[in-house]
Amino acid sequence: MAPYKELESVKLYYSIGEVARMFDVNTSLIRFWEKEFDIIKPKKNKKGNRLFTKEDVDNFKQIYQLVKESGFTLNGAKLKLKEMKSVDTDKDGLRSTLLGIRESLLELKDKI
Repeated sequence: MAPYKELESVKLYYSIGEVARMFDVNTSLIRFWEKEFDIIKPKKNKKGNRLFTKEDVDNFKQIYQLVKESGFTLNGAKLKLKEMKSVDTDKDGLRSTLLGIRESLLELKDKI
């Protein structure tokens, strides 16, 4: 029998300090970006501490890459994020359309 191996735990929430360490920035920058970018929506516990989800961290990563690595201004980063979101929405719409066409073609095939 193989020894028990504990699975890597996946955190549901990260503190502001943990997020700041991930990106090697000050917590004040995390709070600032939270106010500037509406895609960052941390939950708050009873004490008022911010609790960031994996999705928040992924969004911070996008913001960090745009602002710190690619040199976008905050407004430029906001526009780019909006553009990226609309492309994702377009992909979802296209996927739905193609699935509908596929279904119609399968129905036609069954009738032949």
